[in-house]
Amino acid sequence: MFNTTKKGAMNDIIQIESISKMHDVFGLPKPRHPLVSIIRFKDTQILPEFHHVRCTFGMYCVTQKNDTEGTMRYGRNAYDFQEGSMVFIKPGQVLTYDGHLSKAEDPGWALLFHPDLIRKSELAKTIDNYSFFSYDLAEALHISDEEKRSLNEILNKTEGEYQQNIDRHSQKLIVSNIELLLDYCTRYYDRQFYTRSNLNQDVLVKFDRILKEYFDQDNQLLTGIPTVAFCGEALNLSPKYLSDLLKRETGKNAKTHIDDFLLNRAKNQLLNSTGSISEIAYNLGFEYSQHFSKLFKAKAGMSPSEYRNMN
Repeated sequence: MFNTTKKGAMNDIIQIESISKMHDVFGLPKPRHPLVSIIRFKDTQILPEFHHVRCTFGMYCVTQKNDTEGTMRYGRNAYDFQEGSMVFIKPGQVLTYDGHLSKAEDPGWALLFHPDLIRKSELAKTIDNYSFFSYDLAEALHISDEEKRSLNEILNKTEGEYQQNIDRHSQKLIVSNIELLLDYCTRYYDRQFYTRSNLNQDVLVKFDRILKEYFDQDNQLLTGIPTVAFCGEALNLSPKYLSDLLKRETGKNAKTHIDDFLLNRAKNQLLNSTGSISEIAYNLGFEYSQHFSKLFKAKAGMSPSEYRNMN
């Protein structure tokens, strides 16, 4: 329904900071709760003035859509679409509505919740752990009909809580239901990573090749140590998605893979050259040799000099 875009492409960005404003965009009556709402797309009609306009949200948004056909692209690979897709949006992201009208009988829903809703809860401390809020739209979650039903049950309970008379338990129960829904989505993403293990292995091979080519071409001398963002961009994946994919495949995130690559390259240079520790650090892309020594000791359990002398 919305497409994420990068800031800076256009100057005009509409700020949508409240649940009430979002209801206005969708042509809906005022929300029953100021900080949380569930929107059923079948009941909405995006106002024409918001078509192809860049907007930024001041809230979290979890959407489930049923009107996608054909395939979705993850990086350079195309995957068959399953029964439904989910996208997770966090405050500050810039989005554009593409004007597409759903032909599905049940086109899906959006769960909106403002940061103020969770600010005093445990979820406020853990919300960043749900890394799929930092994935790109091309890295959407595909869910089955059974998974869709499970999420709808939680959604209905959440909706029931804020539609009835609010009492002292309402806030806690609403937030607990949102957290439960996010936990289920974490499970479903784990399933998706697992079922696409062969393709994920292909990403791992390409990731290692990118690192090798980066150093073989001496790019580290110009731009320093490769970052997770650089590797993700080379693979057409968001940094968070790349890290989560590697974590599930190997038990190590992308940053750890880069550090391990640096460690192995450092060991080879320590044993096969007479260069000083500072020279080796520079050749690996470190700006300061002490940063190299600190990483080496943390990973190898000894200093670069101790490693060289031991061998």
